[in-house]
Amino acid sequence: MSQPTTSPQETAPSFGGVTLAQYLTDLAAKVPAPGGGAVAALHAAQGAALVAMVARYTTRAKDAEHRPIVDRIIEAADAARDRALALADADAAAFTAVGNAYKLPKSTGAEAAARTEAIAAALVEAARVPAAVVDEADEVLSLAAELLPIGNPNVVTDIGAAADAARAAATSSQLNIEINVASLSAAQGDRFAPVLIRIEEITARADALHADVLHVVRG
Repeated sequence: MSQPTTSPQETAPSFGGVTLAQYLTDLAAKVPAPGGGAVAALHAAQGAALVAMVARYTTRAKDAEHRPIVDRIIEAADAARDRALALADADAAAFTAVGNAYKLPKSTGAEAAARTEAIAAALVEAARVPAAVVDEADEVLSLAAELLPIGNPNVVTDIGAAADAARAAATSSQLNIEINVASLSAAQGDRFAPVLIRIEEITARADALHADVLHVVRG
């Protein structure tokens, strides 16, 4: 999240309260937000929704022995979807805060110091939000992997799609973390090193799960 070149909107509707068409229109517009951070969060939300859908299709009489696991997955996936959707809003807010921090006055030494501090705090938050999206991507991927062996085979490809969505959420978040960390001090940026390492592991797991689903489909 580099310094925006266009003044962000001060207020924006929640992503949960707009139509898909309006969201895509806003995404395509020449405005700073929504952008890639919101897209990453919504990838995670969609992955969670897909996991929940497959789990709900795995509630047939023949699935009775797995019902406790399936019910837990449904609850966890629904919660992950809600958190990811909220993170899309949080990303837009964080981007706005970064833009506002850069616009602070710097005419005096005190103002310049305050501005520098505000920018750093805003950048940390702007990196924290995509880091939280990575957490949700990890959760979605774990739930998808757990569901694959017991999920309704008629919708098994949606487990693969969920894994792909989780992967996209993680790798897109990596970009947003990296660009914000690049403007922070080494000490501030180091706190995000573990999540960047986790993204590599999440990517490998997602690719493996995609391959597992393909194996099931091809027989």
